[in-house]
Formats: sequence, structure tokens, C-alpha cells
Amino acid sequence: MGIGASLILIAIGAILTWAVQTTVSGIDLNAVGVILMIIGGVGFLLSLLFWSTWGAAGVPGRRRSTTTTVDDVPPGY
Repeated sequence: MGIGASLILIAIGAILTWAVQTTVSGIDLNAVGVILMIIGGVGFLLSLLFWSTWGAAGVPGRRRSTTTTVDDVPPGY
């Protein structure tokens, strides 16, 4: 789940929790909204965690490996 999908789940959950005033038989919309916000929050935190571990180029404290190749060709070839 990406950051965008997480934010959408949080927004839908907030709308269901605080903005919707209707009642549906058999479903508690407040509970569904809270569950969606929790899932969205966990997904957001996991996305940030994996984003920082995979895309850490240029981040201070992270080392990038470099490879140097040397061609040992004698002169005259």
C-alpha cells in the first residue's frame, strides 16, 4: 500500500466517523471509519519506513557502494 492509498483510507475513515450521520442496519459506520483510519495510519507508517530504507540515496549516514574497474591493457594494443 502506498502513501496515497493510505491517505485516502484515512480520509474515508474520517468522513465515515465524523461527517456521516445516517444509520445502517447491521453496520456501525463509526467503527468502520475508525478501522479504516487505523489501517490507513499503519499503511502510511509502513510506507514511510520502507521508503526511507529503499530510497536512501544522498541521506547523511548512509553509505553507497561504488565499484571501480581498471583495464590492464599493455601499451600498443
